[in-house]
Amino acid sequence: MDRELLGDLSTLLAVAEEGNFTRAGHRLGVSQSAVSHTIRRLEDRIGVRLLNRSARKVTATDAGEQLLAALRPSFAALGSRIEEIRTLGERPSGLLRITASVPATRDILWPVASQLVRDYPQVRIEISSEGRLSDLAEDRYDCAIRLGEHLSPDMIAVPVGPPLEMAAVAAPDYLAARGTPRHPDELEAHDCLLMRHRADGPVYDWEFEIDGAEVVRKLTGPFILNDPRLVLEAARSGHGLAYLPLPEVQADLDSGRLRRVLAGFCPPFDGYHLCYMGRRNQSSALRLLIDRLRHRG
Repeated sequence: MDRELLGDLSTLLAVAEEGNFTRAGHRLGVSQSAVSHTIRRLEDRIGVRLLNRSARKVTATDAGEQLLAALRPSFAALGSRIEEIRTLGERPSGLLRITASVPATRDILWPVASQLVRDYPQVRIEISSEGRLSDLAEDRYDCAIRLGEHLSPDMIAVPVGPPLEMAAVAAPDYLAARGTPRHPDELEAHDCLLMRHRADGPVYDWEFEIDGAEVVRKLTGPFILNDPRLVLEAARSGHGLAYLPLPEVQADLDSGRLRRVLAGFCPPFDGYHLCYMGRRNQSSALRLLIDRLRHRG
C-alpha cells in the first residue's frame, strides 16, 4: 500500500468519526478544503462513493461503511502499537488537568484515568467536575470532555462515547395522578423539574424534535436545581417530570421506579468528545490519555 493511499484512508476514518469535514480538518491539522479534496481523490481512486454529504452531517455510504469496518480495527491496533513504542523512549509523567461534567467523569473519564495512573505511576490527574464550560487556556486545563453541541471550532475534538438522547421521565404515581403527556405541547400542564447548570447561567430549556424541526419548550415547576442527581431524586419522589440524558435514568427505567414519556420526540445527538487546543507541545501523558479515550469511543 502506498503512502498516499494510507493517508487518504486515515482522512476517511477521521471524517467518519467526526461526521464533519471541518472537525476532521481540526483533528488532522489541515483545512476543510484539503479534507474534501482528499476524500474526492480517494473516491475517484476506488471508483465508488464513500460518503454522503449534507448540510448538517456527513455519513458513510454502504460501500464506505464496509471499508470503514476493515479500517477501524487496523488503525486502532496500529495506533496502540505506535503509542507503546513512543512511551518506551518517553515515560509518561506529570500532571494532567481535565474538566468534565459529573456524568462524563463517571461514565467516560474515570475508568480510563483510573487504569492510566496504575499503568504509569508518574502520571497525576486532576479532574474538575462542574457544570460551567471552562476556558481551557484561561483556566489552564489540558483537555475537557464535552457534548458535541458544546464544541468550539478552535479545538480538536475526538469522539469518546456513542450518540446520546434525552429522556423525559416521571414516577408512576405522578403520572397516575396527573396523566401522561403524549406531546411536548402538553408539558405546560405539568410540573417540570428544571436545571441551571451554573449560578449565573440560564435555566436549561427542554428541546424536542417535532415533524423534523427542533422545538424549544420553556417550562416551570417546583424546583430549579444544578445537580442532575437531585433532579433524578426529585423525579423519583413524584415532584414532576425530569429531562435528563437517557443513561442517567436507565437504571430507574429498568427497575420501574420511573417511566419514560415523549420518547418519539427525543432524537439522538452527538455524544461526548475529548477536546484539546492543539497538537503542539503535548505532554506524553496527554497523548496517552487521548489515545486511550479515542479507542474507548
